[in-house]
Amino acid sequence: QVVFALNQTLLQQESLRAGSFQIPYTTEDLIKHYNCGDLSSIIFNHDTSQVPNFINATLPAHERITAQEIDRYFRQELIYKRNQRMGRRVKDLLEEYPDKSFFFAFGAG
Repeated sequence: QVVFALNQTLLQQESLRAGSFQIPYTTEDLIKHYNCGDLSSIIFNHDTSQVPNFINATLPAHERITAQEIDRYFRQELIYKRNQRMGRRVKDLLEEYPDKSFFFAFGAG
C-alpha cells in the first residue's frame, strides 16, 4: 500500500508539473469561503479535501481496492481519530479548569 500510495502521489505531482492536472481550488478560494462562513460540502468534498485521493476511474480493479483501503485509513486516522483526540483534550481542559476561560482554534480540514 505504501508503494502504491507513493507511486500515485508521484504520478499526480508529475501531472501537476506537466499542466495536465489542476488543483480544483486555490488558497484564496479557501480563505473566501472561510471568511463568508461557507464551509460547505463544495470545499470539503472528497475531490478537494486535504486527505490524499488515490481513487480514480482509470485504475485497474485490484488497484482501486487498494486505493479505497488507503482512503479509508487516511480518513480514519487523519480526520476522525484526530477530531476525537482534540475533543477529549478540550473536554478534559474544561473539566479540569472550570473557572478559566479558553480559546480553541481548529483547522477546517
